[in-house]
Amino acid sequence: MKKALKITGITLLIIVAILIAIPFMFQSQIKEMVKQFINENLNAKVEFSDVNLSFLSSFPQAHVSVDDLVITNFEPFKDETFATAKSISFDMSIKELFKTADEAPIIVNAIKLDEALLTLKTNTFGDVNYDIVKKKENQKASNDTGKGFSFDVEDYAINNSAFTYLDEKSNTTIYITELNHSGKGTFSGEVSELDTNTEARISLSIDSTKYLNNNNIKLDALLDLDLENNTYTFKENKALINQLAIEFQGDVKMLENGQEIDVSFENSGSTFKDFLAVIPETYSKNLDQVHTTGDFRVKGLIKGINSETTIPHLDINVASNNASFKYPDLPKRVENISINASLKNDDGNIDNTYVNIENLNFKIDEDAFKSSATLKNITKNMLVNANIDGVLNLANISKAYPISLEKELSGILKGKLNTSFDMNALETNAYQRIKNNGNVSVSDFIFSSEDIVNPIHISKADMTFNPGTVALNNFEARTGNSDLNATGTIKNLLGFLLSDSKLQGNFKVNSNTFAVSDFMVADDDVASENKKTSEDESLKIPAFLDCVIQADAKTVLYDNLTLKNVKGKLSIKNEQAVLENMTSDIFDGELAISGLVDTKNKTPLFDMNLGAKDFDISQSFKDLELLQSLAPIAKALKGKLNTTIQLSGVLDQNFSPELSSVTGNAIAELLTTKIEPKNTALLEQLSGAVNFIDFEKLDLKDLKTKLDFNDGQVLVKPFNLKYEDINITVDGSHGFDKTMNYNAVFDVPAKYLGSEVNRLIGQINDPEVNKITIPVIATIGGSFTKPTVSTDLTSGITKLTKQLIDIQKQKLLNQGTEQLSDVIGGILGGNNNEENNPQSSDTTQTQSPSTTPNSNIEEGVKDLLGGLLGGKNKDKTKKDTVN
Repeated sequence: MKKALKITGITLLIIVAILIAIPFMFQSQIKEMVKQFINENLNAKVEFSDVNLSFLSSFPQAHVSVDDLVITNFEPFKDETFATAKSISFDMSIKELFKTADEAPIIVNAIKLDEALLTLKTNTFGDVNYDIVKKKENQKASNDTGKGFSFDVEDYAINNSAFTYLDEKSNTTIYITELNHSGKGTFSGEVSELDTNTEARISLSIDSTKYLNNNNIKLDALLDLDLENNTYTFKENKALINQLAIEFQGDVKMLENGQEIDVSFENSGSTFKDFLAVIPETYSKNLDQVHTTGDFRVKGLIKGINSETTIPHLDINVASNNASFKYPDLPKRVENISINASLKNDDGNIDNTYVNIENLNFKIDEDAFKSSATLKNITKNMLVNANIDGVLNLANISKAYPISLEKELSGILKGKLNTSFDMNALETNAYQRIKNNGNVSVSDFIFSSEDIVNPIHISKADMTFNPGTVALNNFEARTGNSDLNATGTIKNLLGFLLSDSKLQGNFKVNSNTFAVSDFMVADDDVASENKKTSEDESLKIPAFLDCVIQADAKTVLYDNLTLKNVKGKLSIKNEQAVLENMTSDIFDGELAISGLVDTKNKTPLFDMNLGAKDFDISQSFKDLELLQSLAPIAKALKGKLNTTIQLSGVLDQNFSPELSSVTGNAIAELLTTKIEPKNTALLEQLSGAVNFIDFEKLDLKDLKTKLDFNDGQVLVKPFNLKYEDINITVDGSHGFDKTMNYNAVFDVPAKYLGSEVNRLIGQINDPEVNKITIPVIATIGGSFTKPTVSTDLTSGITKLTKQLIDIQKQKLLNQGTEQLSDVIGGILGGNNNEENNPQSSDTTQTQSPSTTPNSNIEEGVKDLLGGLLGGKNKDKTKKDTVN
């Protein structure tokens, strides 16, 4: 006995060892078999990481698995992934592994597919990506003598997989996710049964309209399989769409070019709760506790040929009468619900499929709402004809139905409207195909969107719908700190509400307070509170606006400015705002603006023409950084300003100009202006360097100058000032970084040069001496806050010397050169004795006018001017000037 057990044990061990070893022996053969099948049958690129063979996991059958399968399309879908699978496995008899290509087909008994993703696609040209099976010449219909695989499947499963169908031609998308499907049956017999279980989530969208949105479906079906006639008949079955139970009857027959379908269905229940069950569970919630009244029926028939050119006839009906529902945790009841709708196709042409909603009525509290509609050509350019009549309190929606809203709804909507249009007309603004008649009013409505910074509170809005346009009879609203009162015409309100079209129209807008920032939107994603922008965001003009506004606002708030009585035209389109003939009262004067602001790009741009009349200089230069940068000395001025400014550049996050980017020019005129040197460090420094000028008494009346600015630099063209009988010419440049580089030339009459020069002029006794002036050049550098001033006497010395010599030469015609030279030299040299008196000697013929006297004059002029600007003769000069 022990010997027998020992032999048996050894035999079992040998069998197990053989079962473990054989897969390694046939591993390469299995791979070759898989590659052979792929090459013979598929027109696509197929990759997999490994092929495994095992006898133990499915003994006495063999188990073959292919891991990490990836199928990629060829042209016209080159490099697009058609299918992927983590694993696909086959169970088959061991003897099937030893068949050669010349023998009978290999029979597979079980298939299992794990984590597969399949994408079926049809492009706009009608090409499909799933036509990857190679067409074989003289291929026989029967599998009796064919080579390849035959399926005698007792068990199959698809686990945790997904399916996507994209039809670009009809704009149809189907997404099936979380797909788990299994079945048991025999495919090889002539007549057999297939028992299936399916669970998945499905989404269906046709022409941007969602008919199913992640709805949960279940189907447990027992099917008769007539493989000889390719006919599959529903026997026992039960389907669930969310929680709506539907039973099917009929059959599907596979044809060479499609399917012949004859299937009917209806819901097994009859209460209105079945209708609520169609809604995704996320929104329906606690359906078991909902109290409902009334009935609900779904009944449908699908009959006909489904092929590339036709679809089956459709007659699907949904009906409910005098129904109601109330959720236990919500205060409002929805009642008097009446639904009668159908989806039909009468001739098999997919383009003639239509939806007819004879009525969709309900009532919440005392507010009754009635509607009806027909939707035709739903797979292409959908045609809509709808009627709406009733009152709807938007706040009651969340009080009667457990819907989660990002923003709370409120407001009363009243309307009686008939509308007829096609979707393409909305998208292309073909107003002649948009027919509207009726009126709609809104009160106490709050509108919030990512396209606006603050919610808009609409206290009242009345609209009359006409063919092609909507007349805005009244519109009263507030947002942020702004109030609006508008009338006008809207050209495509339905396109704005139902598609991605822009809001077009012409409006007259009145406002008591209008804050520009209330109507801007952040460039990047708006924060959840929708209030402020981050440091990395810039404001943008909403892209959905395409309108012309005639504005009349009592107060406009822009940045730190307050503008009064603003009037003008504003055109908004393509994220641009164009201002025309915009006028305003500001800084006790008048402002005129024209130009544009462009926010299409990440960095906003502007190009403006400004005209200022009678601006109060101290106010305007205090509040406008741009004016401060253009004329830094202006804060010391008092009075009025006229100016025209042309400028362009970029805007920062607060919609203010970035000074380093600004280019343009300006012409300025000062009116009745006085100056206060103590208000600016520059004038205080200049007063100390040029002490013969009292800057408070500068004559600035009717002063005009021109500025050019670019690359952060302001170039000031030469302009003239006057202090009593001193002419002053100023020119130069400064930077927006507050650096300066200016020259001021003071043309100083000789009488300001002190008593010595005045006595000399008196002794010359010639009318020309009254015209003697000298240029004193002041060079201004440094910065606005730390200016530097230096003076240059070189040109002044040269000019005065030349003037005195020229007069001397004229005198020499009547007097001796030596006499005049002695007089001048004596005065300038400080020697007043009798020996140097010009009347006591005559040296005209003994001394040249170009030698010693000239040197004496020049040295004397240097001493005089040095004293003048150096402060030596300051008190004396002022005294002589007064006298």
